Amino acid sequence: MTGRERVAAALTMAVADHPPVGAWGHTYREEWSPEALAAVTVERARQYGWDFVKFQPRASCFAEAFGSVYHPSGHRLRGPILIKAAVPDLDAWTSVQLVEPKALDDQVASIGMVALELGPEVPVIQTVFSPITVGGYLVGKSQSRVVRELRKHPEIVGPALERIAEALLDFSKRSVEAGAAGIFYAISGYAGRSVMKEDLYRDLVLPYDLVVLQGLPRDAWFNVLHLCGSNLNFGLAGDLPAHAVSWSIHNQGNPSLAEGREIAGRAVMGGLSQRATLVYGPPPKIEAEARRAIEETGGRGLLIAPGCSVPPRVRDTNLAAMVTAVAA
Repeated sequence: MTGRERVAAALTMAVADHPPVGAWGHTYREEWSPEALAAVTVERARQYGWDFVKFQPRASCFAEAFGSVYHPSGHRLRGPILIKAAVPDLDAWTSVQLVEPKALDDQVASIGMVALELGPEVPVIQTVFSPITVGGYLVGKSQSRVVRELRKHPEIVGPALERIAEALLDFSKRSVEAGAAGIFYAISGYAGRSVMKEDLYRDLVLPYDLVVLQGLPRDAWFNVLHLCGSNLNFGLAGDLPAHAVSWSIHNQGNPSLAEGREIAGRAVMGGLSQRATLVYGPPPKIEAEARRAIEETGGRGLLIAPGCSVPPRVRDTNLAAMVTAVAA
């Protein structure tokens, strides 16, 4: 079977010859060039034999698009360095708008190169941060400040999140037009109970998520909702349309794969610890962890993957073990 066929089977809650496998992580030096990022993405996909590719743009590109300034660190293990935040104070929210479209245009161009090179049998999905995740980056990645200002001044912060959501929807549509099979919609840092109660999230944040997710084109057949963090408000998965849900089962207070599949009523992506097992191995331990995920779910509606982005220092042999585990 092809990667596309395995993914399609998983999304319909079926069992293929084996679950589709994929992993992703930052390549900090290459992420500043669309061509270099595309080349390293294709190289890694072929090296490890991924069934699908979750495209990994630099995390700061969304904030850059709305006015934050970042510089490359110049080091393969360090991400972009914040030089100037676009929203230094409450009043600055009123000025938030798309001012540097090239930051997003580059990601569309790069994923188009990847999709063209890998072909239709290896689906590629575009990473899209949620509006409130982008908002956190715009203030300097302060969760508490964004939540506080949104709660106290929704009339100021809300319209900014609306403008961000509209730009993200346009970015998503253009990515699909360029060849992406869908998006990996990441709610990073705001889906946990310690940050925001579930009811409050639904009242203040969910409408902006839905601007993006409900507006996706029909051609987007492989959309993944990523809930990032610990003690997740996992019930939100029922309110956010996607074909699969991704999260770390190894973070405190999070459901298992089988529990999450039951709650969400759709395919699940994950099973491997991106901060422990995949980093430290050894390969037999990684293979055992993948097999446990298959045993727990019966392989039904399962995509084997890390719970989140894999650190750059991960060893090639550890990533290769993911495929060895399921293909044996």
